[in-house]
Amino acid sequence: MQQLLKSLNRQFPLRYLAWLGCGFGLAFTAFTWVIGAQGSWLALTFAALVLLGLRDVLQTKRAVLRNYPVIGHLRFFLEFIRPEIRQYFIESDNEAVPFSRQQRSLAYQRAKGDPDKRPFGTQLDVSAGGYEWINHSLLPTAIASHDFRITVGEGRAQPYSASVFNISAMSFGSLSANAIKALNAGAKKGGFAHDTGEGSISVHHRVHGGDLIWEIGSGYFGCRNDDGTFNAEKFSANAREPQVKMIEIKLSQGAKPGHGGVLPGAKVTPEIAAARGVPVGVDCNSPAAHSAFGTPSELMHFIQRLRDLSGDKPVGFKLCIGHPWEWFALCKAMLSTGITPDFIVVDGGEGGTGAAPLEFTNHVGTPLQEGLLLVHNTLMGLNLRDRIAIGCAGKVVSAFDIARLMALGADWCNAARGFMFALGCIQAQHCHTGHCPTGVTTQDPLRQRALVVGDKAERVYRFHHNTLFALKELVQAAGLKHPSEITAAHIVRRVNGQDVRLLANLLPFLAPGCLLHGDLPHAVYQAYWHLATPDSFAPQGALPAQLHGRAHS
Repeated sequence: MQQLLKSLNRQFPLRYLAWLGCGFGLAFTAFTWVIGAQGSWLALTFAALVLLGLRDVLQTKRAVLRNYPVIGHLRFFLEFIRPEIRQYFIESDNEAVPFSRQQRSLAYQRAKGDPDKRPFGTQLDVSAGGYEWINHSLLPTAIASHDFRITVGEGRAQPYSASVFNISAMSFGSLSANAIKALNAGAKKGGFAHDTGEGSISVHHRVHGGDLIWEIGSGYFGCRNDDGTFNAEKFSANAREPQVKMIEIKLSQGAKPGHGGVLPGAKVTPEIAAARGVPVGVDCNSPAAHSAFGTPSELMHFIQRLRDLSGDKPVGFKLCIGHPWEWFALCKAMLSTGITPDFIVVDGGEGGTGAAPLEFTNHVGTPLQEGLLLVHNTLMGLNLRDRIAIGCAGKVVSAFDIARLMALGADWCNAARGFMFALGCIQAQHCHTGHCPTGVTTQDPLRQRALVVGDKAERVYRFHHNTLFALKELVQAAGLKHPSEITAAHIVRRVNGQDVRLLANLLPFLAPGCLLHGDLPHAVYQAYWHLATPDSFAPQGALPAQLHGRAHS
């Protein structure tokens, strides 16, 4: 049989059988159409397939279609729906790519107000390395409210009482108008903050009046001159609005740190142009670096300038940790100028909602745990930790995610994709194409109609509400009264099959003030601390070759 097929293939390539079958189908249906005056639609269908096969053979861009006319399109169709097939039918509940089915289901259930309990025990492998848990107490506490808050900018004229769980930076333009409205309405009802993203404050952010953290990126959208430089008057006009509670300078983001971006002119609609302060239909550039400052000390003075222009509101910055000496230079600038940010948001290199080149998504930027630890430890070592609040973002979905990150030094957590799930995101990963199936990340007016603002706002509120309620139950079980009391001594990690350790014993933590006394207890400080200067982001001296590869240890 095999020999017969090979012989036939030499006479007529079998890969053309689908095309040939369409030809026979056309002949037969055309005959029945002429003889019996019926089946016209079948004849026309086969005719279209025959012409499609001819086009496939003659086109020069896709080799698969030239070799497999007609049937070759099945390959592209299956490739197109592969993520959905894998997500719904193949991957396990705990396979995180990038969020597991269990994580997504938890967000959906809490957003809808559905029961989120699980029967029959954990699906996690508790004997596997990396498994973590929080130790509980035999004397659990009783907490009256799950509305956990911290004060950012204490001592400022307009400090902000922030929830420990807020919406991370997502711009109008990357998200649809209806998504922005729903997020802000949910934030308003729940009393938590909504970060604008670097696309500035749009009319959609203002509709419901929810608290805003205004993010200012290198494009200075909403506060820029025509040449893209910073405009103080425009900044002050926006920053002094009561709805704006804090100002966040974006130095870098986890999705693509060190990478600028261009919004093509075709996507710069009148609404986006109005929010960003750019011309309609013209390419909108976000440079990789800021023009308002060029050294760490200049950044500190810029922070103070924004405070003055905003009416003394809390001002801080967001970054994904890269070269350690650059972060150390920022800290030395705080000491030399006497100016400290009111808060720092640490973004993890795990990536986020922003589409990025694969190399940046996979291999650029320090993961959140290491970045957060470095920031927390350095501020502790300089006795600055009590003056600067730390927020963080990076795959936060559950109450345990929040508790764990607060144990590592965070004061509050932000979530972007978690709140996208609350809006109905199905992780189709078409965010950058304009073809989002749920209307969350598209500017197509027909597609975003699917997202009903009132319903989704309620889901955003419930996701926040139920997640913090779950956090309250964790805090109570640990015998504590506020999540800020969770430390690395409460979290346990299995290192291997026989060894478990407290994070307090597994991860490095600095003693208060040690860096001020010249004590450099860990390799990252020994390698890079002396290279940092408040007057430049560049290293002052040669990098020690023997410590390469131990940058964050």
